[in-house]
Amino acid sequence: MSAIADNLQAVQARIRDAAVLAGRSPESIRLLAVSKTWPLPSVIDAADAGQSAFGENYVQEGVDKQTALAGRHLDWHFIGPLQSNKSRLVAEHFDWVHSIDRLKIAERLSAQRPTHLPPMQVCVQVNVSGEASKSGCAPADARALCQAVAALPGLQLRGLMAIPEPTDDPAAQRAPFRQVRELFENIRAAGLPLDTLSMGMSHDLEAAIAEGATIVRIGTAIFGERNYS
Repeated sequence: MSAIADNLQAVQARIRDAAVLAGRSPESIRLLAVSKTWPLPSVIDAADAGQSAFGENYVQEGVDKQTALAGRHLDWHFIGPLQSNKSRLVAEHFDWVHSIDRLKIAERLSAQRPTHLPPMQVCVQVNVSGEASKSGCAPADARALCQAVAALPGLQLRGLMAIPEPTDDPAAQRAPFRQVRELFENIRAAGLPLDTLSMGMSHDLEAAIAEGATIVRIGTAIFGERNYS
């Protein structure tokens, strides 16, 4: 068994343990393997080990991997900041987009989604920690953006995504995830049928699951530390 397969098993065990501790069903949490910057053989190792959903931050890299693995019936999630000039490629090739942070991008994806494909599954990204370096709408703007996105053809609004400021303190990790969950619940109470909370990464997936995450986006714990040089 490959190292990536071993790592996948370890991450799945962490998800199960965190779910049980939170009184949740492990089946209610989906593992998204963040394969950005990793070469095709690494993705193949993960797919061979049973992983079916992959997250990419860079449009062309993601499209190239999809083309190479076209016969495998994998789910491809775009999770990075999306520029307007790349929206058509994303609309034509990806199944999900987690990083809608303004209406213009959602409108472009809606207009560019091919009619022969199912609706694109989308999440609104919330900049819960207010970091200048992070994408995402302000929490106060999330409800209005969700309502506008939900009205667009070709898209199906599923929920919220967040990347809180990193910290090693478990209590401090939980606080922003709780804020996103409460926002999610408020938007649902306003009549939008949201079902997805995309939050939690390798260092804080337990805190995210404790606060209701339904998709955890895991890269380092599966593939290893990235070398961006």
